[in-house]
Amino acid sequence: QVQLVESGGGLVQAGGSLRLSCVASGSIIFSINTMGWYRQAPGKQRELVATITSGGSTNYADSVKGRFTISRDNSRNTVYLQMNNLKPEDTAVYYCNAARVVIVTRYDYWGQGTQVTVSS
Repeated sequence: QVQLVESGGGLVQAGGSLRLSCVASGSIIFSINTMGWYRQAPGKQRELVATITSGGSTNYADSVKGRFTISRDNSRNTVYLQMNNLKPEDTAVYYCNAARVVIVTRYDYWGQGTQVTVSS
């Protein structure tokens, strides 16, 4: 299986920056295709923030383009999310995700989440 451990959340003022980290471990991490970050604000559904494939292709939500950067260190099995120019609407619990596809079936693994709070 895959275990994901996030770190780096906290409280920051609007306009500030934070960097989230997520370390993956487990017996099948070699088979992970895509890693990413999702977030869930109170009363809202979980939404995609950014993803990165094993080859380095990235995808971002429109709301974070130009402010957030996702990166991946395959040698450390770690994915990062650099968040700049944070806004109060970025406040949410951020979850690390790892996905692998076996034939046509997708398997998702989640971290426990880390709180990001942006004050105005």
